[in-house]
Amino acid sequence: MSLAELLLVAAASAAAMLVKSVTGLGYPMLSIPIIATVAGVETAVVVVSLPNAAANILIGWRTRAARSESRDLTPLAASSVVTAVAGSFVLVNVSERPLLIVLSVTVLLFVVRSLWLGDIVVTPQQGRRAAPFVGAAAGLMQGAVGVSGPVIGSWLYAYRLRRDAYIFSLAVVFLWSGSTQIATLALIGEFTADRLVAAAVALGPVLVMVQLGEHLRARLSSAQFDRAVLALLATAGVVLVVRVITG
Repeated sequence: MSLAELLLVAAASAAAMLVKSVTGLGYPMLSIPIIATVAGVETAVVVVSLPNAAANILIGWRTRAARSESRDLTPLAASSVVTAVAGSFVLVNVSERPLLIVLSVTVLLFVVRSLWLGDIVVTPQQGRRAAPFVGAAAGLMQGAVGVSGPVIGSWLYAYRLRRDAYIFSLAVVFLWSGSTQIATLALIGEFTADRLVAAAVALGPVLVMVQLGEHLRARLSSAQFDRAVLALLATAGVVLVVRVITG
């Protein structure tokens, strides 16, 4: 990549990570489309995977006190690992368009339903039954298009967890599926020298913005945090639609 392209990677990484560190999600969703304009979708997914894993480790560690309030992390994470492998092969062999269409429609319907009729609430019993399937869908999306946040973010939002428990749960599931994605991409030779340099450039802004975002998150009320998450999910739906249209 050229210097200009690396600067774009750094700027996109900084802006997207600020959003993620405040709401718990949004880094791949926002950074991949921007980086893809100069490097292509496949390269953008590979580049973002490494700094995103580092951010999830840091965010999960800093919110670990809320671990006892989380729900269904084992089935969500375990099933996401299995399908993240399959999704990584989809990334390099199959068109992402059908997956993006399904994902964008699902997320936008969730947001509209929540705003129009009130928040959807998943009971503990419902969560235990459906968690493996939700995790599987998230892992497939993570591997195939580099974005699982809209799936798992919507699901955990419906659990109505406390803020830090929500952030911790997202970080854990993202880390499991993302680490599997990274291992699979490495095994099939997707981490070229140029991509590793770009990932290293993206890492610096990520580490800085995690700290700033945590400070901003602490200043939000519970209601403001909920609105921020819904706004980001709506943005996710729109961004995915744009990816479908621009192809």
